[in-house]
Amino acid sequence: MRKKILSVLFLFIMFFCFLLQCTMFKKLSFGGISPNLLIITTTSVGFMRGEKQGLTAGFISGLFIDIFYGDVIGLYALIYMYIGYLNGKFSRIFYPEDIKLPLALIALSDLSYGMVCYIVLFLLRGRLNFPYFFLRIILPEAVYTIVMSIILYPVLLYCYKKLNVDENRSETDFV
Repeated sequence: MRKKILSVLFLFIMFFCFLLQCTMFKKLSFGGISPNLLIITTTSVGFMRGEKQGLTAGFISGLFIDIFYGDVIGLYALIYMYIGYLNGKFSRIFYPEDIKLPLALIALSDLSYGMVCYIVLFLLRGRLNFPYFFLRIILPEAVYTIVMSIILYPVLLYCYKKLNVDENRSETDFV
């Protein structure tokens, strides 16, 4: 029961982050760069809950972007699915007290997302100015995303801990 509540809560958080990313953070952008809150939530869900939930969170996050902003349905869903799944591989070494590994994974995920988007959306169209794209778009977005993850990740961790502690407590009552 608690797993379903946690899944619904993370779904609500993903939708809320999508709304924040598309509205408020577009207005708070620096030089046209805004943080990628969906990378933070997808990476965090995968890291905390495993491959399957990371894959699902990535699909839902990517589908939000595809439906509202994408030219082709499924491109961003596929990218986010891989990000969620690969971060789910690290759930075996998940320690709630440690914030360094999640921040490193979020940074790596955002850099990977930027690189894949560059390859698919720009390089294949003949735009070969990679240093400009990397220094002006990918790197600043990664830095802004890391700054925002310092705020958002503890909120996600609190939700996870709160529901997971209650679940572990109810399991030990039966043993």
